[in-house]
Amino acid sequence: MSDKTKPYALITGASKGIGKSIAHELAKQGYPLLLAARSDHELKALSDDLQVKYNIDAFYLSIDLSINGASQKITDWIKSNNYPVAVLVNNAGYGVWGDFSASSLNDQLGMMQLNMNVVVELSHLLIPILSQQKQAYILNISSTAAYQAVPTLAVYSATKAFVLSFTRALRFELAQTSISVTCFSPGPVDTGFAARAGLSALNKMAEKFNMQPDEVAKMAVKAMFSKKSEVIPGFTNIISVYANRILPKAFIEKTAAGIYKI
Repeated sequence: MSDKTKPYALITGASKGIGKSIAHELAKQGYPLLLAARSDHELKALSDDLQVKYNIDAFYLSIDLSINGASQKITDWIKSNNYPVAVLVNNAGYGVWGDFSASSLNDQLGMMQLNMNVVVELSHLLIPILSQQKQAYILNISSTAAYQAVPTLAVYSATKAFVLSFTRALRFELAQTSISVTCFSPGPVDTGFAARAGLSALNKMAEKFNMQPDEVAKMAVKAMFSKKSEVIPGFTNIISVYANRILPKAFIEKTAAGIYKI
């Protein structure tokens, strides 16, 4: 069914939100897809929809990426089926909101595993596979939270800062290879992130500033294929990030604490 002239794109966290929209955007461009997320039902529905709508192959693996060994299972799945992969989209992630000392340690550690370790693991495991292609891409989804410390989202913002720093360094290391590495850092997106994080404080603000997943996905894919190093979508988000660079950190953190207060 798929366009056999193109290798596959692997997308984590593909069942909803930005990951789902990126799947549609890449399918539009004729890429056969490998979809990974926890929800078997949602993945099957997405796979069926993509195959019918875009006439491409869309295979999926239902897996909890926050569990140790999940990245290796995805890699084994790819190798056992001889899927030629040219695009890796590290999108899976979530946030935990609340004072660090009052939050579940298991939730925080699970978030660190998914937001950071899986990005490192899949990148390391798939670089040998990606390097077999004439041109390949790694797209890491970070956040504008990467550019500042965020009280009540302390660990989440730190994980996204890690993704940003890791992506920059990896891009430099792979500069002379066939693999281009891009970091994409959106601000608020209408994906249900705030609800999952328990972040009711953002509901009203989100209604004003949220970008839509399809809009963000289109920009992310364009940035990746344009071989951009680091992209922040949206004028308001860009201004916010640059303000973080010039204003005192204590002021930025106090302001963030007021926005995300419990």
